[in-house]
Amino acid sequence: METQDETELCFPELFNTSCRKPKHPHSDAVLIYIVMPLTSLVTVILNLLVIISICHFKQLQTPTNLLLLSLAFSDFFVGIMMCFHILISDGCWVLGDIMCALYTIFGFTTTSTSVGTMVLISVDRYMAICDPLRYYTKITVRRVTICICLCWVFSIIYNSLLMNDNLNQLDKYISCFGECVIVISYIAGVADIIFTFFAPVTVIIVLYMRVFVVAVSQARVMRSHITSVTLSGTVTAKKLELKAARTLGVVIVVFLTCLCPYFISSLLGENSLFTAASVPLQSWLFYFNSCLNPVIYVFCYPWYRKSIKLIITFKILDPNSCEANVL
Repeated sequence: METQDETELCFPELFNTSCRKPKHPHSDAVLIYIVMPLTSLVTVILNLLVIISICHFKQLQTPTNLLLLSLAFSDFFVGIMMCFHILISDGCWVLGDIMCALYTIFGFTTTSTSVGTMVLISVDRYMAICDPLRYYTKITVRRVTICICLCWVFSIIYNSLLMNDNLNQLDKYISCFGECVIVISYIAGVADIIFTFFAPVTVIIVLYMRVFVVAVSQARVMRSHITSVTLSGTVTAKKLELKAARTLGVVIVVFLTCLCPYFISSLLGENSLFTAASVPLQSWLFYFNSCLNPVIYVFCYPWYRKSIKLIITFKILDPNSCEANVL
């Protein structure tokens, strides 16, 4: 009996203070040891391909694609976190209290950065569709780069402040060795939901409703002038902008679908408690969105498919490959 008890402990040498390993149902075991590793691997690989494509090919370094690059980085880090989580899927945290706090802050930062990037994407499409004459003067690579950097910096500062109580007293909510628990008060949790869910989602929906209305009217205008030779260049440019708006609209709809269960479940609880060894299904649904984004690009962006072909055939190693035409 003693041997059996010791095998159920995270740290058998600390018999009185060690946590016990949770017993996973068969369905959870399939999720942890089969679905999660596969999803994590696909997420890391596909987002890494997006990162390499946009960073390597100069033709792809547009303001809109830089926003996709920021989103790909946050999704890539989510994939890394999923890999990391698999290593502790037996229910025991072995890296100490400091790493527990940093791990959680890192996860929250990637989440809030993804939300912030989605808002920036909505603003980008709003300007491109609703104010095309000033788009190329207002939305520049430099300004977008600054906005992306500010988004990441503010996310790090915001989440550090959100979990300040946990950082000041690392073992405050730890009941035994082998546990990684972060607790956010109800007030802080409600504030977090407002700033990282309701406010951004409201901005995204309002902007895309406006984009949808203008896009429909522009599509009608293009159909009425499609035979005009003098307007052929303008029509082609507008078609590309509308296609980009539709594609990014799909990305945002999928994002919101995966996001809502996570924040709704957080809103229903009196306290928001997060453990590194036990992640709710709604959280994994949010993580799974990081795998879906690059899959959407495969079907909607020809440049992504061309870039993947050049990358996997190692043609990006050729001299001047960064100047290749992938559009």
